[in-house]
Amino acid sequence: MSKRQSAKYKLDRRMGENIWGRPKSSVNRRSYGPGQHGQRRKGKLSDYGIQLRAKQKLKGYYGDVTEKQFKRTYQEASSMKGDTSQNLIGLLEQRLDMVVYRAKFAPTIFSARQIVSHGHIRVNGVKCNIASRRVKVGDIITLGNKAKEMALVLEAQNLPEREVPDYVAQDGTDKVTFVRVPTLDEVPYPVKMEPNLVVEFYSR
Repeated sequence: MSKRQSAKYKLDRRMGENIWGRPKSSVNRRSYGPGQHGQRRKGKLSDYGIQLRAKQKLKGYYGDVTEKQFKRTYQEASSMKGDTSQNLIGLLEQRLDMVVYRAKFAPTIFSARQIVSHGHIRVNGVKCNIASRRVKVGDIITLGNKAKEMALVLEAQNLPEREVPDYVAQDGTDKVTFVRVPTLDEVPYPVKMEPNLVVEFYSR
């Protein structure tokens, strides 16, 4: 589970953006940063600061994955053919917890990770509890029988603020197929993500 479970919306306020697009995000009420110094006037960020902020925002959006995991994903993306920033987004979108979130099996990326780790998800009919597992094109992801009745899952399926993207094909309410690795333009981020700045950060 993420270390940020109890204070995930602090990231929204630190970034000054509603990065998950949730209506109850505290940034909708308080646009300044968290903590006693949150209302201080912010100075202009350096190039390094801008890159670091882009990395923190992207890393936070994917459930605040550990720095070790995130850097390893970047290194894998940079060793692949093609554009590194596009490769990075593709690899992050292939995480099992993210596919569960995209399928609207969970209301947040944090709850998606919890559902996976508690063994409620099947990949090609086999139970999987590893949230960071890489989903392949053609893989079928289904909800376990208990999960179909969970209040958390039913809440997620009725969320009006997001839709299931085209690269995750629905088959009813409890089954999806990962049909292709998306490009940056296809990923339904509520705010602008800049993976090119993340690449610059790590390649300094």
